[in-house]
Amino acid sequence: MTDPVSIAPSIAAPLARLQAVRKRYGSVVALDGVDLALAPGETHALLGANGAGKSTAVALMLGLVRPDAGDALLLGEPAGALAARRRTGVMLQSAGLPENARVDELLALTRSYYPSPRSRAECVALAGLDGLLDRRYGRLSGGQQRRVQFALAICGRPRALFLDEPTTGLDIEARQALWAAIRALVSEGAGVLLTTHYLEEAEALADRVSVLDRGRIAASGRMQYVRALVAQRRIGCCSALEVARIATWPGVRSATRGAGAPAGDPARIEILADDAEAVVRRLLAEDAALSDLEVRRAGLAEAFLEITAQQDGAGHAPAAREAA
Repeated sequence: MTDPVSIAPSIAAPLARLQAVRKRYGSVVALDGVDLALAPGETHALLGANGAGKSTAVALMLGLVRPDAGDALLLGEPAGALAARRRTGVMLQSAGLPENARVDELLALTRSYYPSPRSRAECVALAGLDGLLDRRYGRLSGGQQRRVQFALAICGRPRALFLDEPTTGLDIEARQALWAAIRALVSEGAGVLLTTHYLEEAEALADRVSVLDRGRIAASGRMQYVRALVAQRRIGCCSALEVARIATWPGVRSATRGAGAPAGDPARIEILADDAEAVVRRLLAEDAALSDLEVRRAGLAEAFLEITAQQDGAGHAPAAREAA
């Protein structure tokens, strides 16, 4: 494997960092020489398929497990140090909260752990807990429980906030409200490490992206640089051409009708292409009535799929690629 490109360090000291970390569980290599950093005032999305090592990376940064090799630091302290934990917020996939406790009791207890917690009203507003304070935690829906967990994670004004699949179970409105809360926290200078299987969520929130593939960082950098790792383009147009025939053209990855259009406009075609110029020329040549032509860069979903699909002949992840 070739070494990743060397990048000058950020001026701001990272809030959390893994350096050359390795971790095994028996014969399974969960992380293999991973470098990962969370900077203040940004959201860093950690992406990867199930089993890629995301949860292990988060657990190491929090000090819940210890690395077999390398260093894990949190707010300048060894991960897990009490001084660092007091300035950290955590929302994991499994919360383990007492089901008989009322929401206001959970919030009051958690706020008491911190010297200068957010007010109850601020926590309620940020997490969308209106109408839930008198409810028993165990009687809430899955989405409501996630909102409570988010409130507990942010009530101590954390400098570093770890959100592991935070919007699972939330409806669209609640998800967008939580996105707004995350943006507000980042604007205050907090650093947020986000794992999510919703790529549109990472694209909406993240300043920086790291892609884990079989325990190694396959790509890392600013959102625009990770997207730029693929040359694919999305072509949108209104045309009477058959999408099945377009899909057979050289350079076309896929063609669908009605996708990405208001109300699923049946005239609208969305094409994912490697060679946008050649495909556009052919579209114009074969349909003189073609209209509303638009060409744009493929999104994070395409970048993620291509990055994780690139393997060497031995089945290993590609060399890490990084951009400042």
